Amino acid sequence: MRLIIILFFSASIFGQTNYPNDFISPLSIPIDVSGSFGELRSNHFHAGLDIKTNKKEGLDVFAVGDGFVSRIKISTFGYGKAIYITHPNGYVSVYGHLREANGAIEEYIKKQQYKQKSFEVEMFPSAGELPVKQGDIIAFSGNSGGSGGPHLHFEFRDSRTEKVINPLHFGFTKFVSDKREPFLQGIVAYPIDSVVVNKSQKPIAISFNKQADGTYLATKVLTNGKVGFGINAYDYCTNPYNKNGLYKVNAYLNGVLYYEYDFETFSFDESRYINNLIDYERYKGMKQRVQKLFHYSPYPLSVIKYSKNNGIINTQPNANYNYKIELFDYHGNKTTIIIPIEFQNQTITISKENNNEPYLLRSKVENNYTKENVSIYVPENAFYDDFKFDFEVKDGVLSFSEKDKPLQKNITVTFNNVEGVSEALLDKTFIASLEGHRLYYNKTYRKGTTFSTRVRDLDNYKLAVDTIAPRIYNVNFVEGKDLKNQKTLSVSIADNLSGIDTYNGYLNGEWILMEYDYKTKKLIHTLSDNKYVQGENDFKVVVTDNMQNSATFESHFFMNN
Repeated sequence: MRLIIILFFSASIFGQTNYPNDFISPLSIPIDVSGSFGELRSNHFHAGLDIKTNKKEGLDVFAVGDGFVSRIKISTFGYGKAIYITHPNGYVSVYGHLREANGAIEEYIKKQQYKQKSFEVEMFPSAGELPVKQGDIIAFSGNSGGSGGPHLHFEFRDSRTEKVINPLHFGFTKFVSDKREPFLQGIVAYPIDSVVVNKSQKPIAISFNKQADGTYLATKVLTNGKVGFGINAYDYCTNPYNKNGLYKVNAYLNGVLYYEYDFETFSFDESRYINNLIDYERYKGMKQRVQKLFHYSPYPLSVIKYSKNNGIINTQPNANYNYKIELFDYHGNKTTIIIPIEFQNQTITISKENNNEPYLLRSKVENNYTKENVSIYVPENAFYDDFKFDFEVKDGVLSFSEKDKPLQKNITVTFNNVEGVSEALLDKTFIASLEGHRLYYNKTYRKGTTFSTRVRDLDNYKLAVDTIAPRIYNVNFVEGKDLKNQKTLSVSIADNLSGIDTYNGYLNGEWILMEYDYKTKKLIHTLSDNKYVQGENDFKVVVTDNMQNSATFESHFFMNN
């Protein structure tokens, strides 16, 4: 009985969920991974696998298992054109950045777009509307949405919790070969409080060498108190060109587990915590994503499986320590790093700056600040840790002394009782982010002469006025021409300040579907939708920006099939 209890206890700690492994690949070509699950991205963890499509669009995309299409989302940004399939085993497969759907699914999408008179739609078909079988061609690969090049974004989700799960858990290792161990690019030591590490009170890079057995040995770290560590590392998966994310990291102090995280699953609500997992200030300043193996305050990121003393090592006089870090990819390839640590009092050669800023932001409670006519509201837990800061309003520009503090939640910036803006321009005024000389739109709420916006970056902010309509240009046909051999109608659209809000196309007074690709700035109507008439056709495009400035283009063509 005792042996059975021990085995059960071990399995409950170290075992993983048994995921089904009878899914097929979504593509007929070998899977070449350009982005891995959990990979560190801008403000989020990557939620699936990015699969290369040989720099091409139009590859067949297969349903990986039986089920039904339960969600379709067509968006200008994000996943672009995406299809979600619910499977009877409790999981959902997701296919993103598609060029178009296939067959009945594409017909369903077009019908809804014309019904809603919108390119961007979200639909939730019932179980009986769009059933699929494993191996059915559901779509064709593309480059839609926020894609940086043709590829398929592929995910698995738990249909009950909506958590994303590493696709490699579902038997996908048979499609993905990886024989390369993770690569270590850098080690950073972090003095905690007023401690000195290698004569520095600031975070400091630690040199290291690769040993004959393949492990990395760092130079000895000297410190007189609390210290934490971070690593800059990545993995090569199916090719030696793409830097993919790590699957798992373990850290040990004198052989005892001290810190552990892995990317088996996480929820979308957690994804922005990436800014606390990494050294955000270093990323903003040096574009290095150093993954910290400690945290100053506990926070609810589920990928962190274990943390002793928040991962912070408290060294004591007359003591030596051995800190070992293990980096894993999903296939079990491992890289080991050894960091010897010794307690030692030292002369400080690199001092940290004394922060004498007047405002103390306490992260666990609400904070309100006002200066001149500008107010800042910070909800509880908007920031991860307490810090001191200052802000000023000069020549109408709000700026912060601390720009490299990551935000988990939105803060509210308000310009109160604004003067100098004429009544006629109030509806054309918004709060803009100011980067250098460029202005960027933020959705702004106005009540009288008070303007508010919710933001997640400590940028510079000022009021801006946009009275200029968008541009419509680069029409792909000559007015009055017979287009019997042409497949599309297209125009380019652009707005230089507040950005595009709505776009609508019309043929002979009837709304037509025009697909918008913000990367190419093109609106495209496919003539195979058969919305034209024989003979002369009147074509019109209306585009508005976020301040509701509107531009209209009108022309005509002939269709004599």
